[in-house]
Amino acid sequence: MSDNEDYVYDEDSGEWMPASELAAKHAAANTIEVRDAVGNLLADGDQVTLIKDLEVKGAGQTLKQGTLIKSIRLTGDAQEIDCKYPGIKGLVLRAEFVRKR
Repeated sequence: MSDNEDYVYDEDSGEWMPASELAAKHAAANTIEVRDAVGNLLADGDQVTLIKDLEVKGAGQTLKQGTLIKSIRLTGDAQEIDCKYPGIKGLVLRAEFVRKR
């Protein structure tokens, strides 16, 4: 840390701190952790497997337990993941129904 770094007031803690430290603190607070049914941390591009049969509303289709979903995307919600599956557009699954592969 350099001596000439700007200090800013942190409203949450009521303290003055270096601007870079405050920026890192805010970035960490905005990071959402998405975890699968067994607690594994999920990330964009991961492959997941369904842990139970899921009826897809609007598609008239049931995805069976053990179905592999490739290349997921995180949505910003801690419980939802965006997926692509042949024949189903805009598939969003709850993280509690998948296991990281």
